[in-house]
Amino acid sequence: MIIWLVTRHPGAIEWTARQGIQWDKHVAHLDPCEITAGDTVIGSLPINLAAEVCNRGARYFNLSLNLPAHLRGQQLSVNELGSCQAKLEEYHIRKIK
Repeated sequence: MIIWLVTRHPGAIEWTARQGIQWDKHVAHLDPCEITAGDTVIGSLPINLAAEVCNRGARYFNLSLNLPAHLRGQQLSVNELGSCQAKLEEYHIRKIK
């Protein structure tokens, strides 16, 4: 069982560390084929990738923010993440066929 941190943002890496969240493997982009049942994935994934993570039997924790429009598309510092009320929220997502 591996805990994955999926982010390309240094602020998010620092935020998780300051929260005492530990991970085994950090990647900037996730290949869902590497995920196995029992793994945990932390990040902000597109919905289709999050669904595949869940379909593989892993847990998915989204790094959720209350992000104002003027901060979208920017690299956020750890302090800005705090100002945006960053939190981890577990989701179980599945595709409806």
